[in-house]
Amino acid sequence: MDERSFRNAMGTFPTGVTVITTKVGSDVHGMTANAFMSVSLNPQLLLISIDEKASMLDKIRQTNRFGLSILADHQLDFSMHFAGQKKKDQDIKFDWVNGMPVIPDALAQIACTVEKTFVAGDHTLFLGKADHIVMNEGEAPLIFYKGNYQSLKL
Repeated sequence: MDERSFRNAMGTFPTGVTVITTKVGSDVHGMTANAFMSVSLNPQLLLISIDEKASMLDKIRQTNRFGLSILADHQLDFSMHFAGQKKKDQDIKFDWVNGMPVIPDALAQIACTVEKTFVAGDHTLFLGKADHIVMNEGEAPLIFYKGNYQSLKL
C-alpha cells in the first residue's frame, strides 16, 4: 500500500485537536497535533508523536517538558496558526500551567515532563508524565476527520 492510502485510512478515525507547546529560553514554540493519546492513569502518562522533520522535535528534546492544550471547537484559529495555515504574525497570549505555556480557554491544559522517548519510523514518541492539569469545561471539542476540521454537536 502507498503512503496516501494509509493516510486516508487513518483519517477515517476522528481525533481531537491539540497544540503542543514548550519554552526555550524566552521563546515559546508550538505546533498543532492530533497524534496524542492517554496511556496510564497511575502514573498519569500521555503520549505525543512528533515528525522527525518538525522543528518542535529538538525543542522538546532540549527542554524535556511540554504543554498540551486540547482545543475547543471555537479555537480553530489556534490550530491553524500552529499548523502554519495562518500568518505567523499573530500575537498569542498564553496561559501558564506549572511553567509551561498553554492555549487560553482550551478544554484541558496539561503540563508534562518527558519520561521516555522512542523513535518509531519517521516520528519520535514522547511519553510524558502529567505534572498539572487545568480543566475548562462546558465546550465542545475541535475534531479532525478525513482531513477537515469538524465540530462535535453536544
